[in-house]
Amino acid sequence: MTSIGGAEMVDWNLAVATATRFVRPGPEISREEARAVVAELRRHAKASEEHVRSFTRMIPDGHEPEDTPVLVVDRAGWIRANVAGFRELLGPLLGKMQDRRGGGPGNAVLGAVGGKVTGVELGMLLSFLASRVLGQYETFAPATRELPASSKGGGRLLLVAPNIVHVERELEVDPHDFRLWVALHEETHRTQFTGVPWLRDHLQGEIQSFLEETDVDPMTVLERLREAAQAFSGGSRPDGERGEEGDDGGRSLVEIVQTPSQREILGRLTAVMSLLEGHADFVMDGVGPDVVTSVAEIREKFQRRRARGASRLDLALRKLLGLDAKLRQYRDGEKFVRAVVDEVGMDGFNRVWTSPNTLPTKAEIAAPTDWVARVHRKAD
Repeated sequence: MTSIGGAEMVDWNLAVATATRFVRPGPEISREEARAVVAELRRHAKASEEHVRSFTRMIPDGHEPEDTPVLVVDRAGWIRANVAGFRELLGPLLGKMQDRRGGGPGNAVLGAVGGKVTGVELGMLLSFLASRVLGQYETFAPATRELPASSKGGGRLLLVAPNIVHVERELEVDPHDFRLWVALHEETHRTQFTGVPWLRDHLQGEIQSFLEETDVDPMTVLERLREAAQAFSGGSRPDGERGEEGDDGGRSLVEIVQTPSQREILGRLTAVMSLLEGHADFVMDGVGPDVVTSVAEIREKFQRRRARGASRLDLALRKLLGLDAKLRQYRDGEKFVRAVVDEVGMDGFNRVWTSPNTLPTKAEIAAPTDWVARVHRKAD
């Protein structure tokens, strides 16, 4: 993306077309059953609101947060929503690159060709991910007729119906329980963003800061990509030494292609994402036993599925894209939330939502008592 220029650095329409063309087909299901699944997911999403708010106590009594919509989508709908989100987030960076590249007939042609190449690449990535995501609180895409948002411009909750049906069949679990279980997890994310008004702007600011630190010189980025490829293939590094365990060979492409400032920002983003994902898992398990009869069976089977991946190719792609780091976020974040709640209770944990300064650091995610000492004991 950094090596192209011109008016359209990413062909977003081509990204959508490519992803929808190559995404795996969903499970076989009749039209009547599909309608029933959609209706049930909407009911579960609505019911989950009260369950999550009661358990987390994030929404004060008498306070009504912004009403963000719940959208039950297919894989193509998830793709379109995420392309819109990427376009919004990457707009400032692409504008910066375009200014750096400059105008001229040659650059315009290069930009047109490069934009299509990048659109295809983004589309192929999304086609891989679109069959794996069960749900998502999409935060950044602007409101449109297809992607409605609250009156304040917030996000929307996406539940990907064909993926939920696929996984419930694969795990051989009760479909009604599984759909409610998924809805509880995703509703927690919705509550996080609607109940903490500053969270969306904080995350967007961190991401924009990360992008602003991106090297816009194409040769610099290409050199980093070359080094990354050598690290993953076991080749020699520029200094002639081979990577050791824990060196670049153990990191994802996203982690390698970044500046020192970006590493600091990424550390903060990793901490907050670990918090959000771990909190959702903690809430899902906390509410689950009271409302999901087979929660223990679902949790055990789903954890095994998370850990093993679908295939050798799936495992390789997860490593390359950094998706294995997301699995660690679930585990580490859930341990942090559970430890803090055990020590200071749910209301004590909820101090985490006071401001960006009370969010845990990456080090505190691994050491919850340090967060308690910083946020509670100093305040007390």
